[in-house]
Amino acid sequence: MVSRMTLRPVLTALALVLGVLFAPGVGVLGSGATQAHAVTKLTHAQATARFSSSGITWSSSGGCSNRNVATCTSFDQLNLATAQGAQTLKSATGCALNITGGTETGHASGTYSHWNGYKLDFGKSTCLTNYVHGVFAYIGLRGDGAPQYQSGSGNVYADEGNHWDVTYYNCGGC
Repeated sequence: MVSRMTLRPVLTALALVLGVLFAPGVGVLGSGATQAHAVTKLTHAQATARFSSSGITWSSSGGCSNRNVATCTSFDQLNLATAQGAQTLKSATGCALNITGGTETGHASGTYSHWNGYKLDFGKSTCLTNYVHGVFAYIGLRGDGAPQYQSGSGNVYADEGNHWDVTYYNCGGC
C-alpha cells in the first residue's frame, strides 16, 4: 500500500516534469534529443565570433555569407546549441575544423535541417573521421545511404563522402 507521505513527492516530481515538457513556448525535441528547451537563434556575426574564438574556420565556394545563395556559407538563424555543439566538437577532438555548410539555402528540407539551424557541414579530415569512428556509435545508414554515427549526447554525424553532415539536437555537453 502506498502512503500519502510516499505518493506526494512522486506526484510533485511528475507535475514538475509535465510542466516543463508542456509549458507554453517550450518545444520537445525528438529523435535523439535529450532535453526540452526553447531555441535561441544567432546572427551570422554572433556565430562567426564564437567559431573564431574556438579556432574553427569556415569557407564558402562562393566566397560569401548570404543565406539566400546556395554557394555561400551562412550562419544567419543558426541555433545557439548548434554553434556550441561545434565548439564542443573542436574542444573534444583537438582537430582542425572547417565548416563548409551552414544555414544557407540549397540543403535538404525538414524540421532538423540546415535552414532551420540544426545542421552544419564539416570538411573531411583524417583527424575528424578517426574521432567519429573511434568515439561515436555507428547507428546504420541514412535513407540516402550515408553511414551515420551518434555521439553520446545524441547528435548525429552522417558521412556524405566529402564532408560530415552533423545534426545538433543539443550542444553536445557544453
